[in-house]
Amino acid sequence: MDLQQIKQRFGIIGNSFGLNRAIDVAVQVAPTDLSVLITGESGTGKEVMPQIIHQSSARKHGSYIAVNCGAIPEGTIDSELFGHEKGAFTGALSDRKGYFEEANGGTIFLDEIGELPLNTQVRLLRVLEAGEFIKVGSSKVLKTDVRVVAATNVKMEQAIKDGKFREDLFYRLNSVPISIPPLRDRSDDIYLLFRKFANDFATRYRMPAIRLSDDAKDLLMRYRWPGNIRQLKNITEQISVIEQKREINGEAITKYLPYHSGDNLPAVINDQSKNEADFSTEREILYKVLFDMKNDMNDLKKLVLDMMETGGANAQGEHAHIIQKLYQSEDGDFVPNNNNVQPVSYPTTVPEEHHGPIQDTEEFIEESLSLADKEIELIKKALEKYNGRRKQAAVELGISERTLYRKIKEYEIER
Repeated sequence: MDLQQIKQRFGIIGNSFGLNRAIDVAVQVAPTDLSVLITGESGTGKEVMPQIIHQSSARKHGSYIAVNCGAIPEGTIDSELFGHEKGAFTGALSDRKGYFEEANGGTIFLDEIGELPLNTQVRLLRVLEAGEFIKVGSSKVLKTDVRVVAATNVKMEQAIKDGKFREDLFYRLNSVPISIPPLRDRSDDIYLLFRKFANDFATRYRMPAIRLSDDAKDLLMRYRWPGNIRQLKNITEQISVIEQKREINGEAITKYLPYHSGDNLPAVINDQSKNEADFSTEREILYKVLFDMKNDMNDLKKLVLDMMETGGANAQGEHAHIIQKLYQSEDGDFVPNNNNVQPVSYPTTVPEEHHGPIQDTEEFIEESLSLADKEIELIKKALEKYNGRRKQAAVELGISERTLYRKIKEYEIER
C-alpha cells in the first residue's frame, strides 16, 4: 500500500513531513521483528502506529493486544502481563494466562511504557532478549514469540537519569524509534482535522456542520494545542453542540481555547533549550559576582595607598563603608568582617622610613572579563575532569552534547 492508502485505511488526517516520515518508518520496519519505541506528546495519536506495524507485518493474522501500562496497579501488573498460578496470591483462585502468553505469534502494544515498575521492567527485558517469562507464583520457564511495540510521552533520557527506567531496557525497546510530531508543528493539518471532526459530529448529532470565519481559522492555527489532536477533537465537539450559529467567528472560538499562563502562546522559532538558557543565566550571575569582587579589590588597593600617603585619617573616613566589611587577621591578611569583630584602627601617622615616593613592587595583572575566555576556560576544565568525554562534560556544564561539540569547534579547543 502507498502512503495515501494507509492514511485512508487507518483514518489518518494530515500531510506534514513529520507525520509522513513516521508512517513511512512504521511501514518499513513492519516486516521485521524489531522492537519499536514510539515517542510523542499526549494526544498526538501514537496508538495508530502499532496498528500500522501489525497489519503490515507477517503477524497480521495473529493476536494484537494493546495494554495501557499506566492504568494497571503496580501490585497486579506482573500478573496481567505474564499470568499467575492458582494460589500465587490472595484472590488467585485459578491459573490465568497473561498478555504475553495470549499474544504468542502476534503483536503486543505497551502504551505508557515509562510507567512500568522497575521489577516489571526486569521481566520485560528477559522477554525481549530471550523470549522467556515466568508466571507469578511459578518456577516454570515459558516461551513466547511476540513482537513488542511500546509508546511513551515521557522523556526517557531523564527517566533513566532519575533511576525510574532501566537503560538496558530502553536501548532494547528503542531498536527502531518513531517520533510523532505535536500538533503545533503541523499547522497546515489543524484545519483539515477540524473539518473532519466537524463533519463527524454533524453526522452523529444530525445537525449542520460548523464552519469557521477567517479570523477564527487563523486563531485556530496559531494556538499551541497542548492537548494535541485529542484537545482539538474535544473542542470541536463542544462548539458543534453548544453554539447555535453554524459559522464561528474568532470571538466565539476564543471562549473554547483555554489559556495556561503563556504555555499556549505561538511557538518561538529557533528557541534555545532550557538547559542552555539556565546555564547562560548562571554564568552571567557568576561573572557579575567576579566583576563586583574585582571592583572591591581595586577600592581596597586605593584605600591602602591613600592611608600610606596621607596618614590614614582622611582615607579611613572616606572609605569607612569598605573598612566596616573587613578586619585584619593576625597574619596581616584582610578577611570578611562579622558583627562581633570591630573594624581595624589604622595609625594616623606613617613611620619616617615610609615617607617619600611609594614603590609598588607587586605587578597587578588585569583579569580578562571576556565571556568567550571564561566559557573556553570552563569547557576545558570540564573536558579535563572527564578525560575528554563530551557527554559527561556537557552534563557538568548544563548544556547539550551537541552545543558542547559546536563550541569546541568554534573555539578550536584541543581535546
